[in-house]
Amino acid sequence: MAAPRLYISRLLPDPVMAAARQQYQLLNEPRDAAPAHDTLAAGLCEADAAICTLTDRIDASMLAAATRLTILANYAVGYNNIDLAAASARGIVVTNTPDVLTDSTADLTWALLLAVARRVAEGDAYVRSGDWSGWAPTQMLGTDVSGKTLGIIGMGRIGQAVAQRATGFNMRVCYTSRTPRSPDWLPSQWEVRSLPDLLKEADFVSLHVPLTPDTHHLIGARQLALMKPTAFLINTSRGPVVEESALVDALLQRRLAGAGLDVFEQEPLFHPSLRELRQVVLLPHLGSATLATRVRMGMICLENIAAICAGRAAPNQVNQIEARQGLSGSTL
Repeated sequence: MAAPRLYISRLLPDPVMAAARQQYQLLNEPRDAAPAHDTLAAGLCEADAAICTLTDRIDASMLAAATRLTILANYAVGYNNIDLAAASARGIVVTNTPDVLTDSTADLTWALLLAVARRVAEGDAYVRSGDWSGWAPTQMLGTDVSGKTLGIIGMGRIGQAVAQRATGFNMRVCYTSRTPRSPDWLPSQWEVRSLPDLLKEADFVSLHVPLTPDTHHLIGARQLALMKPTAFLINTSRGPVVEESALVDALLQRRLAGAGLDVFEQEPLFHPSLRELRQVVLLPHLGSATLATRVRMGMICLENIAAICAGRAAPNQVNQIEARQGLSGSTL
């Protein structure tokens, strides 16, 4: 029996690629660069299964032409890059990679938070410039983190992991969440707030929501105006959750102390003024970028595909469709 035909849109870590080659008939040798629209569409048309990434925009017309395709394994937690309704209508299973990247993203959130508070990137650039003449009492004074208030918008897995790390800094945690959380679910010392109240109270605001129509520009000019001028905004969720031009205006007018951004509204493009703002730390979407995490993400994709191939339910399915026969027998 022929192995299922697998299309992979981007080059994945070596252990994942090795497993994919062993288990499936690869339709392509993926590259680091994102595929062109036509290349992606052609790959999906030929595939029984596909691994796609958050940069791959997969719309209804693409899915309509992909008549062989049974599963789209998205190499991410979020799946706003896929027309989920269209996939469901075509009977195509869509899966994601939850849980595995929780700690790596939470760690990076804290790396950004500490970097903007203590001016780490700015200090590094200063030393490398050769202009540093030695220690001084008033040199590059930053902001304390310990004892401050951390506001978390979105108290899912990653939001909770970020909050747990705040314990070591003796921080007060307040949060807002779309899903009501009972006292049994979260530590009682974490205080639930409305979004406006959280923005007014927090010294650091960290975003951990998926990108949906409701969260697009969740943080805009009106919300930023509620924040303290001494506060910092951290975004490791999705770029369009923040209205980037409004954030730049707030930073330029000193109505916000700084920001740590791992994601941008129109990646890989970003507002040109961000480049010049020393109180901002910019990262190239590194939230899950550890070797162990990225390997595990790929293996989860392959596990989901294997389940569908065997006629079983995919462990991480995110859409609802009628049960369908797995990729077996004469269908290949």
